Amino acid sequence: MSDVVDKGINRLIVYNSINREPTKESPNKSETKPKPSADILKQEEQGEEGLTKSAVKKKLKEEEKARKKPEKAAKAKEAEQVREAAEGPDYAAAHYGKLPLHQSQSRSNCERTDIATLSAKNDSEHVLLRARIQTSRLQSNKMAFLSLCQRTDTIQAMLAVNDKQVSKQMVKWAAGLSVESIVLVHGTVVKSPESIKSCSIDDVEIHISEALLLIFLQIWLVAGVEGRLPFSLEDASRSETAPEVEGQFSKVLLDTRLNNCVVDLRTQTNQAIFKLQHAIGDLFRNYLNNNGFTEFHSPKLQGAATESGASVFKVGYFKGNAYLAQSPQLAKQMAIAADFERVYEIGPVFRAEDSNTHRHLTEFIGLDLEMTIEEHYHEVKELLDGMFKTIFKGLKERYAKEIAVVGKQFEAEEFKWREETLTLTFREAVHLLVEDGVDRGILDDINTENEKRLGRLIKAKYDTDYFIIDKFPLELRPFYTMPDPNDPTLANSYDFFMRGEEILSGAQRIHDPEFLCHQMLAKGVDPESMKGYIDGFRMGCPPHGGGGIGLERVLMLFLKLNNIRRASLFPRDPKRLEP
Repeated sequence: MSDVVDKGINRLIVYNSINREPTKESPNKSETKPKPSADILKQEEQGEEGLTKSAVKKKLKEEEKARKKPEKAAKAKEAEQVREAAEGPDYAAAHYGKLPLHQSQSRSNCERTDIATLSAKNDSEHVLLRARIQTSRLQSNKMAFLSLCQRTDTIQAMLAVNDKQVSKQMVKWAAGLSVESIVLVHGTVVKSPESIKSCSIDDVEIHISEALLLIFLQIWLVAGVEGRLPFSLEDASRSETAPEVEGQFSKVLLDTRLNNCVVDLRTQTNQAIFKLQHAIGDLFRNYLNNNGFTEFHSPKLQGAATESGASVFKVGYFKGNAYLAQSPQLAKQMAIAADFERVYEIGPVFRAEDSNTHRHLTEFIGLDLEMTIEEHYHEVKELLDGMFKTIFKGLKERYAKEIAVVGKQFEAEEFKWREETLTLTFREAVHLLVEDGVDRGILDDINTENEKRLGRLIKAKYDTDYFIIDKFPLELRPFYTMPDPNDPTLANSYDFFMRGEEILSGAQRIHDPEFLCHQMLAKGVDPESMKGYIDGFRMGCPPHGGGGIGLERVLMLFLKLNNIRRASLFPRDPKRLEP
């Protein structure tokens, strides 16, 4: 556009902006236009409302583009109609498309198929299944391949044009569906002549005769984004050790995953991780049920801290304060005093610790148990040991498929344990570390770094990832821990470890009310603040002990996920309360 035209446009804009009627052009060419004032000439240099010439040009171009948009749309529609006419009538129109909103309008009671159940023995069977599209590929205008996914299982589906049920339009439509779309598929199971390496079901594929897109109002495909996923599930499923190659794929960072967890949780790896989390809880519950335990449920709002005041969440409670339970410890002991004999709970635990580490959460799932003692607190330790070995064995034998799926992304040595569990005293563990060069002066307690070091030493010497440390210093344990009868500086307490990290802390508890009050005062806890708890023991309570386990930590260490947030569905830490 020339400068002359520019100035003409600018004059017209300026006249309009100062609410002056433009002078109608006279048919007499000799008639002169009014001469603009100096102010108007100055405004011309900036354009409408202070816009620069380039901004005005940009605005004009946008207006021109908007004007031509309907024309382009009309041309595109016309071209589409021409293509459709060339392809002929869509004889498969009744076999595909978008379903109406699912409002439970009807119920056909047709049997649905799980992908995981399909194999070569199902050859030629007709199936109806719902799945997500993991990938799609248009081979030609007559053939398309889809990878369909249900949780940890995938199967290949093929559409090929025929003269009855599958048209070119149907193939094109199916291949154009977005990744992560949910589809309902009618098809035939066909034995594959060769292994389909890209799918977990590798010996059969589905030949589709009908496909219908399911759209739910709460469809997850667009959660938090507009038009595209925050990352591809292919990128989110890559091995943690795979090098990032620029231009080929992007590494999905943990924060990105957690911020978009609904998408990330769809990966086969995460589906397997949380099936294994369920399995640990299930194996824990079944083992204790078979050993005479009763499951109970304790309150999570309490009138006093159960562990230490520094790590408790305080909340407003009407005209006073309450605290989120740091463990069900007091409730477990009171249940024993009430003659329940053996109790356990699976429930949330809250810790107000500002620990931004790979193994700490502010809310996690606790697997807690308490039981009476007949003669020795090792009765409790041995039952806990048997429980862990039952869990490990159950995971290995019943969930090998899920473990293998996780192992593709998080490569790790297989978790090992011994039939006769290695048990060291605290002093013996310290001695191993000192022999390896650690200064004895810093080993009054074994910190995280030295725990891991100890785990490596034990793995090298005893070839096990699982071991127990017994007889901890009393000063390291809570006020309710029973001291050793022969050495009052030690406690009848134990910790269990996996891959050099603690997964359980437990002990014999003090069941005598007077001795309990004495120990509370020694730890700086006012007995009056926990009067209801102490009074339970005044009515007579048997000797007892137990332990508390972090579910997410066990899962993380068994699979070697390297960060506990990967073992929590919706993790909570000092920096995360969403989603």
